[in-house]
Amino acid sequence: MRAIGNVIVEDELFERAFVCELEACKGACCVEGSGGAPLLPDEVQVLENIRGALAPYLSPEGWAELEAQGVAVFTDGEYETPLIGPEGPCAYVTYAPNGTARCGIEEAYRDGAVAFQKPISCHLYPIRTYTTGPVEMLYYHRWHICHKACGNGAALGVPVFRFCRSALERKYGPEFYQALEAEAAKRSTPPVP
Repeated sequence: MRAIGNVIVEDELFERAFVCELEACKGACCVEGSGGAPLLPDEVQVLENIRGALAPYLSPEGWAELEAQGVAVFTDGEYETPLIGPEGPCAYVTYAPNGTARCGIEEAYRDGAVAFQKPISCHLYPIRTYTTGPVEMLYYHRWHICHKACGNGAALGVPVFRFCRSALERKYGPEFYQALEAEAAKRSTPPVP
């Protein structure tokens, strides 16, 4: 592990390879799982503010869940995106013509309809965060649906932290990312799946 300021970075962010393979998983991370994506309290307010602009980017079922549950639900002490049904996809999910799940928030962002890209927990994935007091820990989250992404990252030689560069810079700033690059330069082994 490596500490950068009050952030502890797990070694697997340097050692494991990862590059999303949407053709293989079809965006399963937006569909599978037992809960919604974690949301920061300030993201809940942002989602409330942009709710109307998101309507054209959501499925009728997703919009109905936002109307019924709100833009977020509070579960086990944290905010999450609502789901469609008890164990269904994220309410913000939309689908490309080939059936690949996409984030309706991100689609709206790409079209310039909103200034919010997507929840930082989604943007950082497969990196997850854990906070205790003033210390935050970044760790690699393994999930069977990402098997192809691990192989793709190994073939391309891309470690998890590099795949997540834009999200890491968005959350922690470019200096933090450069510190990760400096740490990676000290390591001699290529990332593995």
